Amino acid sequence: MWPKNGGTANVAAVDIRELDRRALATLGAVIAQIGPDHLRLPTPCADWTLHGLLRHQVSENLGFAAAAAGVTGDILVWDQGNLGGDPYQAYLDSADAMTKAFAEDVLDQSLQIREFGFFPGRVALGMHVLDCVVHGWDVAQTIGVAFDPGADLVRHSLKVAALIPTGAPSGDRPRTAFAPAVDISASSPALERLLGLVGRRPAFEVVQQVAPASE
Repeated sequence: MWPKNGGTANVAAVDIRELDRRALATLGAVIAQIGPDHLRLPTPCADWTLHGLLRHQVSENLGFAAAAAGVTGDILVWDQGNLGGDPYQAYLDSADAMTKAFAEDVLDQSLQIREFGFFPGRVALGMHVLDCVVHGWDVAQTIGVAFDPGADLVRHSLKVAALIPTGAPSGDRPRTAFAPAVDISASSPALERLLGLVGRRPAFEVVQQVAPASE
């Protein structure tokens, strides 16, 4: 998914904390529109229902928060999401934990992000912005609502996505998060080009079927 052990591009020349707060809020606005009947729907993420995708995002928020707190060597901290009886509140709580953790002076510290290696805190936040933007689109496509993350969020996410290996799933590119890149015209809107880099096609049709409400 990422160049290992801190490989980055110049994605630091922004107020990354503010950008991440806005990315969380943009994703939250889409999640707020989810109804109970939506949770069993398939999503653009391979093998994930909407329930599984939401649990993944809650887990990611908590994992990034743990990384900012200095947790290393424990991959299980990236799989602690629990939606309980209120997925939206679970998301809000995890987003709050994420924001509070990065309010500390960690932007220049080295944080362990999943199994991908160590990254400066500001780069880790850029990775998280990308997650929020892409998964916001995933959720919106799944439930059939509009999604407009804003030009600067998309622009920053494009810079981060350009760092992701473009080939088949591997240790660097987990199958369940981002599929191999697909060809999108260079003249396409920025969001569509971003989606192509993370293996999405701009048009996704939800298959109206009952699927297990878990990953």
